[in-house]
Amino acid sequence: AMSEPEATAPPPPVEEPAPQPIVVPAGTVLTVRTGQALSSKTSQTGQTFLATLAAPVIVGGMTALPSGSAVSGTVLAAKAKGKIKGEGQLDLALTSISLGGHTHKIQTATLSSTVKGKGKRTAATTGGGAAGGALIGGIAGGGKGAAIGAGVGAAAGFIGGTLTGNKQVEVPAESALSFTLAQPLTLPPPAK
Repeated sequence: AMSEPEATAPPPPVEEPAPQPIVVPAGTVLTVRTGQALSSKTSQTGQTFLATLAAPVIVGGMTALPSGSAVSGTVLAAKAKGKIKGEGQLDLALTSISLGGHTHKIQTATLSSTVKGKGKRTAATTGGGAAGGALIGGIAGGGKGAAIGAGVGAAAGFIGGTLTGNKQVEVPAESALSFTLAQPLTLPPPAK
């Protein structure tokens, strides 16, 4: 800080340049620590989660977003593994950040996590199980039995898939996650 000569009279306020807002550009990475565990199995689509900024965001040599700032996010999609595709999915995005008592809406790119099971094998087990069941049922009891057989086969295939070591997407509490701002965030000028 430079020492300024003392003015005898206060300068007229018009001459002072208005403080400029801080613009955090799109593409800035926000690294946050989650406040709770999130999982493809237990989290609900639409659920809000809380996190804190793990690293400060510096813009033009000034700290625009100090570390420890409270951040909110939303679970955009949570699919437990094995029900449909044999992969767990957890899509997260940040929605707001709180600074000095004000909450600012933010838009980030979606952080998408998927965990595939044993890949093709899981799909083959489920698909093959259902087809096999339909064949057996169809042969055994004509039309009506085919539906029952398919149900049994699908259930057997599903159980088989579950036993081959399904992985869910797990984000333990205090995990560091990095989100990228999709839209610039304009913050009011820092208070003097």
